[in-house]
Amino acid sequence: MKITFLGAAHEVTGSCTLIETNGKNILVDCGMEQGADIFENQEIPVNPNDIECVLLTHAHIDHSGNLPLLYKNGFRGKIYATNETSDLCEIMLPDSAHIQETEAKWRNRKAKRAGREEYVPIYDMDDTIGVLQQFRPCNYDEKIRILENVEIRFHDIGHLLGSSCIEIWITESGITKKTVFSGDVGNTNQPIIKDPTPIYDTDDTDYLVIESTYGNRFHTEVPDYITLLAGEFQRTFDRGGNVVIPSFAVGRTQELLYYIRQIKEQNLVKGYGDFSVYVDSPLANEATAIFLQCDVKCLDEEARALVDSGINPLTFSGLKLAVSTDESVAINFDEKPKVIISSSGMCEAGRIRHHLKHNLWRRECLILFVGYQAEGTLGRMLCDGVKNVKLFGEDIEVNAEIKMLDGISGHADKNGLIKWLKTFKKKPKIVFVNHGEEKSCDEFTDCIRNEYGYNSVAPYSGTCYDLLTGEVVVQTYGIRVQKKKTTKRAATVFGRLIAAAERLLAVARSCEGMANKDLAKFADQIDMLSEKWKR
Repeated sequence: MKITFLGAAHEVTGSCTLIETNGKNILVDCGMEQGADIFENQEIPVNPNDIECVLLTHAHIDHSGNLPLLYKNGFRGKIYATNETSDLCEIMLPDSAHIQETEAKWRNRKAKRAGREEYVPIYDMDDTIGVLQQFRPCNYDEKIRILENVEIRFHDIGHLLGSSCIEIWITESGITKKTVFSGDVGNTNQPIIKDPTPIYDTDDTDYLVIESTYGNRFHTEVPDYITLLAGEFQRTFDRGGNVVIPSFAVGRTQELLYYIRQIKEQNLVKGYGDFSVYVDSPLANEATAIFLQCDVKCLDEEARALVDSGINPLTFSGLKLAVSTDESVAINFDEKPKVIISSSGMCEAGRIRHHLKHNLWRRECLILFVGYQAEGTLGRMLCDGVKNVKLFGEDIEVNAEIKMLDGISGHADKNGLIKWLKTFKKKPKIVFVNHGEEKSCDEFTDCIRNEYGYNSVAPYSGTCYDLLTGEVVVQTYGIRVQKKKTTKRAATVFGRLIAAAERLLAVARSCEGMANKDLAKFADQIDMLSEKWKR
């Protein structure tokens, strides 16, 4: 009876853990890494066609996105997930395959011209259609026997529609051990879905695997998001700009629609009539339909009351859904101030990159982030203050206002994680901490050990424990991904060059109002210098 940590070990994305018992192999999550890799992930140490089943905590791609790849490589076992998670994967995994295929076509056009080898997508639509046939939808709070010696139960964790922590009972050599995977623990007071619910376990939990995305941080006191969003809309519209919101298609987009409906209902944005709100994401539009059709038991009291009274909580006048490419392109020809909600939420792919191209350079616009931005993603770079980005081969200057809406997160913060952890009636034998950036993961591990008395560890990819004894079988310490390095001198000189260019830009902007002949002379000098150094 062993557990091996593979993905999201000292990183936030790519969740994947292997359990081995009685000659059977079980995966908990099989997620795709997003953003920059910090540590190397070890390969799944068993053949995919020898994996009996996958237990899926929720539908987000960093937990489910490599399931089609697993199928491509030979997996034909069952995938156990809640009903709502299964429904969301029906739209999210094909969308991921579409992105893989589209990127491959784009790369291969360039490769063909350059005489390079063909780029093969990670997986394609056929792989996705195949793996979707392996899903076995489950109800919350229902104990299920999945193997002769293994039982599981899904429990609502309040992170996303259908999200769950998973209780797993394994019996081997006459001994039963219980392991709980938290999945992503939800934030409290999110609209639409319920808050995380505690596990009132009737038996002791031997091992707990808990996430740490915000394990060393606290969300601000829950703000009035309706007032905050209305204020950002008003301020941006007043200066003639658009509000562009990179948003996760599933979960966060529906929350925004929920808030904007109330903003419109209360007429909180003045002077712009029934301003347009574009949702430019076919996936988000499909996900919204699933939210509206879900079991009302998944909804919180407020959302359920709206539905019961005949009010659609996710639609309003002025809402425009862009499905086709032509509809997406047309958005940027609408000159009126507007709200554009588009995915992906970390700006790594999808239609949001087109809207950034059209709006990042405009000082009057606002790029409003409403969710976690993983290290190495374009979204993270924008939040960290990058001055220029390259989109579709074009250099784009970042002039728009960049802002993060504090506190709006689907993840519990440090207090939320500890509160949920303390609902276990008895401390687990070991608490394994994963799914957090290195600093967050280690600091949360130290906190719950030193301040709350838990036996906690933060394993790296490849670390393996024997669940019968609680002893470590293989100990790894993390292999960092090698990054391209520049010499200190080269980095320093390049920094001087960028600083000089920024000073030149500042001088140019200060020349507004000068005589035309002087401006023309200055422009000619800059053009001559640029031609001289153009590469």
